Amino acid sequence: MKPNILISTGGGDAANYIAAIEAAGGQAEARYLPAPELTCDGLLLAGGEDMDPALFGQADRGSRGIDRARDEAELALLDLFLGAGRPVLAICRGHQVVNVWLGGDLVQDLAPALTPLHGGGDRDRVHLVKAADGSLLHRLYGPVFPVNSWHHQALGRLGKGLSASARSKDGVVEAVEHHSFPLISVQFHPERMTGAKARPDTVDGGAVFRAFLDMAGKS
Repeated sequence: MKPNILISTGGGDAANYIAAIEAAGGQAEARYLPAPELTCDGLLLAGGEDMDPALFGQADRGSRGIDRARDEAELALLDLFLGAGRPVLAICRGHQVVNVWLGGDLVQDLAPALTPLHGGGDRDRVHLVKAADGSLLHRLYGPVFPVNSWHHQALGRLGKGLSASARSKDGVVEAVEHHSFPLISVQFHPERMTGAKARPDTVDGGAVFRAFLDMAGKS
C-alpha cells in the first residue's frame, strides 16, 4: 500500500510536491491549515513565506508575508506527527519551521553578499553543498553535490537535538537531522529537481522523496 502524505502549504499550487511524492511511489493530499489529525503516514511541510519572528523571540527584521495562522497550524502538526513517531519532510520554509519548533531561531534576511548564492531574481540559484560524514544526504549524494536554492532567510541557532548535516560554502545550514525524530529537513527544493522538473546542473531530488517514503512506510 502506498504511503499517504499530508502536505501543508500556504494555499498555493502544490503540484510539484504532489508530483514528486507520486513519482517516488506515494500518494499525497495538500491542504492549507490542515487540522492536527493523524490520518496520514507522514507530513511534508512545504515552502512559502516567512514565519512570525515573535515565535522565536525577535522583532521583525525583514520578514515577509507573515501568516501566523499557518505558523501555528504547522507547529501543531509537528507536535502531533513527530510526537507520534511519524516522519516529516521539511522543505525551505518547513526547514525553518522545524528549527523554531525545537527552540532555534532564524536569520531573517541574509546579507546582500549571500543573496546571489541563495535567492533573488526570477529563478532558483544553483550551488554546491557539503554533507556531513554519515548523514542521510552523504549516503544519497556523496560528500559534495549541487542543489538549488530560493530563500532569503536561514537557520540561526539550531534547535534542541538538531545537528547540521549539510552546509553551503558560506556556512548556511542546508540540512539538519535530529538525534531521535524521523526527520528529513532541507533548505533547498528537491521537488524542483526531480521528475519533469529534473535538471542537469543538480542532483536528482527524487532520492530525498524516496528516503522519506521509505520512512513513512515503516511508521
